[in-house]
Amino acid sequence: MSLILGLETSCDETSAAVVADGRAVLSNIISSQIDLHRKFGGVVPEIASRKHIENVLPVIDCALKEAGASLGDIDAVGVTYGPGLVGALLVGVAAAKALAFAGGKKLIGVNHLEGHVFANFLAHQDLEPPLVALIVSGGHTSLVHLESYADFTLLGQTRDDAAGEAFDKVARVLGLPYPGGPHIDRLAAGGDPEAIAFPRALSGEGYEFSFSGLKSAVLNFINSARQRGETVDAAEVAASFQAAVVEVLVAKTIQAARDAGVDTVAMAGGVAANSGLRTALSRACAGNGIQLCYPPPVLCTDNAAMIACRAYYQYRGGDWAGLTLNAVPALKFGEKRYAVE
Repeated sequence: MSLILGLETSCDETSAAVVADGRAVLSNIISSQIDLHRKFGGVVPEIASRKHIENVLPVIDCALKEAGASLGDIDAVGVTYGPGLVGALLVGVAAAKALAFAGGKKLIGVNHLEGHVFANFLAHQDLEPPLVALIVSGGHTSLVHLESYADFTLLGQTRDDAAGEAFDKVARVLGLPYPGGPHIDRLAAGGDPEAIAFPRALSGEGYEFSFSGLKSAVLNFINSARQRGETVDAAEVAASFQAAVVEVLVAKTIQAARDAGVDTVAMAGGVAANSGLRTALSRACAGNGIQLCYPPPVLCTDNAAMIACRAYYQYRGGDWAGLTLNAVPALKFGEKRYAVE
């Protein structure tokens, strides 16, 4: 049995986890900073970094204790080294390098986006590649063809705002708390998704996404109504906005699966917890004979279990990093930027 200790500090969650053989989660400790950043309406990088410094060692200790393991039992340490906030990433990378050096363990640099995709292997024990993955989060919206555990093809991504970023910005204008995505989702349940005709950017044009224009259209609608002294029906705005996002995500995902010749689609990232997206994509997949997989909410948001899962398959394939590993805040999907020893 191989035990992997995973560390995740790319944004505002300090997380450590122990995963056995890439599938069994023995512990997954997450210390969230949402309450700390809520008053600012978003994540403040400097504050996030300082909080990671305070939390990282206690969280690691807790993860090892809950798993009933010691550092000596661990085979490798996997850590997110990008993409993300540079100061936040550096905390996790420094901690992982120290542990690997002190314990004589293999160090594995994990791409955060790949980690999100691999959360599905924790949630679905019989899931195997090939598959098409839709990654939807606050910072990323991408379609990926996962041909094997080590071979990825980026099919397309957003040209501007990510879907989750658009959710948070629209929520802010509607006066909803941070993070806004879950609040939009709940509010949309009480509205008519056809009440307002918001645009569907790049609809039918390959696998690229664009949500900046949609975000601007929603903000203009709200501001114009308020300037005219009209009452804005928040539920109608939320439902119509969410429908515009979901329609494009679903259509492009189904097309990508067809073109790639796969019969499995996996969702990943924080927006994968959105009920409207889950419902719409489930129906579309069922209508096209495609199996849909997505993790439970705790594995959709940033967590170390998904990092440990991805690290396991890298460990098994000899994809190890040296102690010169550094944070790469703009790391791209499938990119490797460390020296292999």
